Amino acid sequence: MWLFAATIFLSAFLLFQVQPLMGKWILPWFGGGPAVWTTCMLFFQTMLLAGYAYAHFLRTRLGDRNQVLVHAIATVGAILLLPIAPSLAWRPEVSGDPTWRVLGVLAASVGLPYFVLSATSPLVQAWFSVARPGVSPYRLYALSNAGSLLALASYPFLVEPMLRLKAQATVWSAGFVAFAALCVYCAVRAWRAGRSAPPALLAPAPAALAADPPAAGVVGGSIDPRPSLATRALWLALPACGSVLLLAITNQMCADVGVLPFLWVLPLGLYLVSFILCFESDRVYWRPVFWPLLALAVVPILWLLDANVEASLFWQVLGYDAALFVCCMVCHGELARLKPSPRHLTSFYLTMSAGGALGGVFVAIVAPLVFRAYFELHLGLWACYALAILALWRDKMPLRRWRPRYAALFAVVGLAVLGGVAAGLIHDVRRQVGSAVTTVRNFYGTLQVNSYLSDFDEGAYYSLRHGSILHGCQYLADPLRREPTTYYGWKSGIGLAMLARRGKAPMRVGVVGLGVGTLAAYGCEGDVFRFYEINPAVYKIATTQFTYLSDSAAQCEVAMGDARLSMERDPPQQFDVLALDAFTGDAIPQHLLTVEAFEIYSRHLKPNGVLAAHISNRFLDLTPVVLALADHFGMAAAVLDIGDDDKEELSPSLWVLLTHDRELLEQESIRSAATAADDPSLTQRRLWTDDHSDLFSVLSKD
Repeated sequence: MWLFAATIFLSAFLLFQVQPLMGKWILPWFGGGPAVWTTCMLFFQTMLLAGYAYAHFLRTRLGDRNQVLVHAIATVGAILLLPIAPSLAWRPEVSGDPTWRVLGVLAASVGLPYFVLSATSPLVQAWFSVARPGVSPYRLYALSNAGSLLALASYPFLVEPMLRLKAQATVWSAGFVAFAALCVYCAVRAWRAGRSAPPALLAPAPAALAADPPAAGVVGGSIDPRPSLATRALWLALPACGSVLLLAITNQMCADVGVLPFLWVLPLGLYLVSFILCFESDRVYWRPVFWPLLALAVVPILWLLDANVEASLFWQVLGYDAALFVCCMVCHGELARLKPSPRHLTSFYLTMSAGGALGGVFVAIVAPLVFRAYFELHLGLWACYALAILALWRDKMPLRRWRPRYAALFAVVGLAVLGGVAAGLIHDVRRQVGSAVTTVRNFYGTLQVNSYLSDFDEGAYYSLRHGSILHGCQYLADPLRREPTTYYGWKSGIGLAMLARRGKAPMRVGVVGLGVGTLAAYGCEGDVFRFYEINPAVYKIATTQFTYLSDSAAQCEVAMGDARLSMERDPPQQFDVLALDAFTGDAIPQHLLTVEAFEIYSRHLKPNGVLAAHISNRFLDLTPVVLALADHFGMAAAVLDIGDDDKEELSPSLWVLLTHDRELLEQESIRSAATAADDPSLTQRRLWTDDHSDLFSVLSKD
């Protein structure tokens, strides 16, 4: 039995280990935003559904020997595609929505191996029943679940910090070969056994993202009437709701914190645990406990949505993940109560898998098209309440004990709860978009332009926010209309660098990240400012709602597409100043702060040019990363942590200036504003490369 158990364990481990691995690998290619991970999850959910459908087909349509032959061919084909490293040919050449390109690179690099793994668990369990008749295969469930959880828990704490990406892919590929050998052994044992298991009793397969929730509580051998259409609809809707909440909450956290694998795997792990607990025993999910918790779940979510700029990382992770776990326990607990007899078990699990994939399609593809902000979280939360109430209403056991007056009271209370939750969520939606001049959403996130009136009689101004993060503002009237604001004021790090580098000759300035085009305010006659921007919506807003680009005396160019890829293709630009200011909400694109990226920047800088990195962040301390890069390239560095100077239009900012011209950093304006050399943050170093970067290690301790 241990070889069957090892096969199940290893397949589950590989299945969940490859998800953060591939997400982290391709993240830099597509802007580094949270939508990349959401699209990855859509792919993995869809492939799990395809794998289960494939396993269902083999067990119901083919004999044991033909099953073994077909699956062996698929496994060998997957081995031939190893290693799983994605090809650079998939990197985007132009800007735009890369959703289908993300799906394409995943399908080409890991599609068949992932498909084989997703189908393995139900097949091996069925083969075990053939090879060991009379021995229950359900003991394999615990091993499968343990493998999945171990994969999720080990990645951010062990695998990511200790192994480079290429080493991770190599180890994973070697593990897949070992799995294939074990799978062949199990298939041969089943082949030799020569007996076919009854297809109606096929062991359940992964449901949505869960490894193998066991069918506890199903009375073996009983045949119930065919489930109604309404029951089947709940089989689909409940896991879809859980999937929507998983992806929406992960999106929300990553947009405002950072696209960390830790913030991917923790919600996914809780989602998986809720499946395991609800299907392991009928006694774990108890309505008197989880329904009051569900009633409270909306409170931390609404608070965090309203105060996310002020909420600490601890409270963001705790609040969102606790609410997610409670909602998933209710969705999956009610789902477990709807388990059918073995006669309909395969249909049940296939419908569940389809629900999980449907939730992924909604969040990754539909929501960006129909919502102006991340409102799928609001809809998913309200749907969780509605589905829980509907499931209880359809539960015949409590209805038999209810008198008509109690049933009516339940209906009134249920409608009141739904109305109250809807009112709170609608209030938050109105808060987010009610006063906006413009709200736009696409693959890269949500952009919002708001109009304000200055408290200091300086007139009206527009501001641009990406999620909850300010990306620039501009006064509407002269003379303040041409003044640099927010993080780019005259006394900011980039302002001091521009003034220190300014000579008699015109300057060439590169800017990674357009924002509202504020840095163009520093342009003089004859200067050339070249902006790099990946988000088409940002360019449209900067040229229609703001006038920094059109007002500038400099020649302003905008290169659309990922800045790093664009600069790889550009001839040397000979920049006097190159500013790195590429934010996605408060998330930092890691691929712009690696050794390989700085090699590209160096090619475009003049020998005495200045590289200015804007690393203001609420949750991440990127100073050690930038200083390590300065050491690696032999550049002098100055850390400029500038306050807002009590002016409404200015914002606190943290810039690091790097240059080979050490005399420039000794100028009084820069030297007096720089952080003291004995500051502890200046003694730390964390060098990132394309093959190894770890955001978890630079989480702010404040």
